[in-house]
Amino acid sequence: MITSLVQDARTEEPLDQAIAAAERALLRRQEPDGHWVFELEADATIPAEYILLLHYLDERDPALEEKLCVYLRRVQNPDGGWPLFYRGESDVSTTVKAYYALKLAGEPVDAPHMRAARERVLALGGAARCNVFTRIALALFGQVPWRAVPAMPVEIVLLPRWFPFHLDKVSYWSRTVVTPLLVLIALHPRARNPRRVGIGELFVRPPERERGYMRAATSSALGKAFLALDTVVRFGERFVPAFVRTRAIATAMKFTLDRLNGEDGLGAIFPAMANALMALDALGYAKDEPHRALAKRAVEKLLVIGADEAYCQPCTSPIWDTSLMIHALLEAGDPEVAEPVRRANDWLVGRQILNVVGDWAVQRPQLRPGGWAFQYWNDYYPDVDDTAVVAMGLHREDPRKHREALARAAEWVIGMQSGHGGWGAFDAENEHFYLNNIPFADHGALLDPATEDVSARCVGMLLQMGYVKDDPIVAKGLDYLRRTQQPDGSWFGRWGTNYVYGTWSVLNAFLAAGETSRNSATVRRAADYLLRSQQADGGWGEDGATYWAERRGLCKESTASQTAWALLGLLNAGDGANPAVARGIAYLLEHQNGEGLWDEPWYTAVGFPRVFYLRYHGYRAFFPLFALARYRNLVERKEPLPPLGF
Repeated sequence: MITSLVQDARTEEPLDQAIAAAERALLRRQEPDGHWVFELEADATIPAEYILLLHYLDERDPALEEKLCVYLRRVQNPDGGWPLFYRGESDVSTTVKAYYALKLAGEPVDAPHMRAARERVLALGGAARCNVFTRIALALFGQVPWRAVPAMPVEIVLLPRWFPFHLDKVSYWSRTVVTPLLVLIALHPRARNPRRVGIGELFVRPPERERGYMRAATSSALGKAFLALDTVVRFGERFVPAFVRTRAIATAMKFTLDRLNGEDGLGAIFPAMANALMALDALGYAKDEPHRALAKRAVEKLLVIGADEAYCQPCTSPIWDTSLMIHALLEAGDPEVAEPVRRANDWLVGRQILNVVGDWAVQRPQLRPGGWAFQYWNDYYPDVDDTAVVAMGLHREDPRKHREALARAAEWVIGMQSGHGGWGAFDAENEHFYLNNIPFADHGALLDPATEDVSARCVGMLLQMGYVKDDPIVAKGLDYLRRTQQPDGSWFGRWGTNYVYGTWSVLNAFLAAGETSRNSATVRRAADYLLRSQQADGGWGEDGATYWAERRGLCKESTASQTAWALLGLLNAGDGANPAVARGIAYLLEHQNGEGLWDEPWYTAVGFPRVFYLRYHGYRAFFPLFALARYRNLVERKEPLPPLGF
């Protein structure tokens, strides 16, 4: 198969050669069972936290720590700090954790990179200015007093659902991270810290004398009111009867153990896994106790270990990677990809969640499961976005063969629509926005509200599967998308950076609805936005800082993935003949590397805007292939616009 692609490429034009080269590179990466998985990289926080976890448990691994340190030193900014994303400004919380991890691992404090890091932390206000999660980590190591942490009594797990704060009212990631964390906050355990390493030098004032830890999460009146309430709750905790606290800890741990999720871990995300492991340790679970051993293996499976350096992923992304790869290969349309696509879709069908009723059922108790997770397994937390993209790939390959899987997927996605017409990623109606004002929520990502990108995928899926524009579910979804269009014609990108991603995502849905720039003012405005955003080199790029309003439009460099999104958006809008599209295609052709893929150090995705950014290593691979192939189909081969939602 790959040999055939090599032979065909000898007589092909540059566009065909580029497509064939990308296909060859990607087909070589397919796993034996049919799936693809690429590395998923976050900022320095996760590998730093991995080192902290080893020292918390006193389970050091000097060889691994040295490789993690090599990675941390490599991603350090020239000013001494560590950024949230490639070439971003230094962030005080990320820098404190990276510095502490390096010091724990034995880095000499008088080394130039350590001195530079200290100076950067102090210039940013000192370690007392760190965010809540960093202050909790420092409290566990005895570096700050527990009063530096907002009041989060473990008894909140016992509150009734009608109460203003309840874990069912926050997002899945908050729920899984916070529940074992509540146990840690209640028990106040102390890290083993075998070398007794501290970071008092990172504070402007001695930590025990600092009075500026507690800050309102927002500047609103509600934020200030919640800050005042924090003092009341903190005072009241001392009167909680011991038996109530014991019951609350047991309830929190039952939640945790019920969702431990085998070697894929609690919530299948690193912070939740690490908190679960530390909570088990704090409660006295021995290292070889099955639950604790399982939790440790789950964390270890996130490591990416190379010859010289290593880092820890925040999670894995095999279902997302595989489903996106399927779309790129199907768009290329070469006969040789039929068998790899079939094997990939068969693998995905085997991962559909049909029998586990997850946390989403709190809002949708009568709904049958039928979605897919993001990771290998995460049955309690299927992802609406993944489900829509997987379903569109199954439908595109063979709707009759996959009829049963598609029917269950459509049923679940329809049932997850929120009342206003949009879809969130993991929960429905998860929009208790007042909770973003509590002191604990200073990261601004406590909730899982509907977003334009996820909603567009759901609308596109339903339309591709045969639902009509006038169907009430689809009509509400399209209306939501029209309402959320920005004045400049773009859409916000919640899960990808940023307006280019959001705009491309929504244009997919309008393509499936039969709306192009020729018959829709909405689409015309969106296409014009993309045209205005093109860079002088022909590509598109958008920096992670664009999630701050004052930095909107910032581009440091064009990227392959963002260029591909913009091209796909313009092609789907019916603007394929615009010279800007040809310039964008030229950008991709000129920047293809010797492997047949594209180099991209930039972070073009987000976990939480302004807080946690992601670099999908697969985005530089399958999205450019997808764009080149669609351009060949629509412009060079003059095929009609496909009635697809992706």
